[in-house]
Amino acid sequence: MAKLLKLDNEYISLLAEIKSKIRRTQIKAAIAVNSALISFYWDLGKMIVEQQARSKWGNKLIEQLSADLKIEFPNLAGFSRTNLYYIRQFYSFYNNSAALIKDSSIVHHPGGQFRAFVQQIGGQIPWRHHIEILSKTKDPTEARFYIQKSVENNWSRDILALQIKSRLFQRQGKAITNFKKTMPEPLSDLAQQTLKDPYIFDFLTLAESSKEKDVENQLLDHLTKFLLELGKGFAFVGKQYRLEIGQREFFVDLLFYHIPLKCYVVIELKNTAFAPEHTGKLNFYLSAIDDLLTGQEDRPSIGILICRDKNNLEVEYALKNINKPIGVSEFALTKTLPKALKSSLPTIEEFEVEIKKIRKK
Repeated sequence: MAKLLKLDNEYISLLAEIKSKIRRTQIKAAIAVNSALISFYWDLGKMIVEQQARSKWGNKLIEQLSADLKIEFPNLAGFSRTNLYYIRQFYSFYNNSAALIKDSSIVHHPGGQFRAFVQQIGGQIPWRHHIEILSKTKDPTEARFYIQKSVENNWSRDILALQIKSRLFQRQGKAITNFKKTMPEPLSDLAQQTLKDPYIFDFLTLAESSKEKDVENQLLDHLTKFLLELGKGFAFVGKQYRLEIGQREFFVDLLFYHIPLKCYVVIELKNTAFAPEHTGKLNFYLSAIDDLLTGQEDRPSIGILICRDKNNLEVEYALKNINKPIGVSEFALTKTLPKALKSSLPTIEEFEVEIKKIRKK
């Protein structure tokens, strides 16, 4: 094997230290234990970063280490050139980031606060999750959010990728609400973080002329994806939930129960722009739910109005004197093509004919 570096005493010493650390990790935790593996990657990234800062080897260090470690540990994955680059990025990305030490549950380990973060929180998700986060986020605060959400919700890598793609970090807790005024802290903060703006219903295909009933039906046809978008803790109770008030019947679009908040959640869908009267109707439903359904152990119900479009100032005025907790968000979805446009698009067969014509020229 051609050597990439001049194997001087400095490199030989570094390689020996890394090999020793790998063997200690194997003995201590068989290197398959995730928290031990993530902690080891942190240490290895630190060693690479510090060595590159001291020497003029540059990226040749990673290439040489990859070659030597794969020879020494042929049965261990993780020492490819690409993965060593990720390991270096992992350490560099988080090191000295104040965003990682806001959690008071993180204790001061001998290795420092950042290592403590890696061991206590980052070590609870697989390395492939970390690669996904490193590849798709630019800010350590955002990365920390996705690490914690992955732990809380036990997300698979595919679900994590979907949440990053849908920009969950930017949407979480962004709905306009009156929770601060109508709910005690810290319950109001928890409820606020439960809501998003906008909600992404990209699993639906609806034309602009679709009615609320169409939105509602498709959401229930995709209930699993809908619950994923709503977030952790929502339990489905019913669609068009019937309320008998006086001599009349009323029907709530969607009724859920939020287990952590211990309250009913009324969701009203509007496939139109927000109108102030929407909050009045939702307030009416919440009063009825609190009287007819809420038990002694339940907290007051919460309303979520999800509309196609909204003016934030109008929403703030509409919520100003309402004493029930209500949040207003928009939704975004995949629209079906208008018939006029759809008819003007070529079919696959027509595309193939045109491509053959081009090739003959």
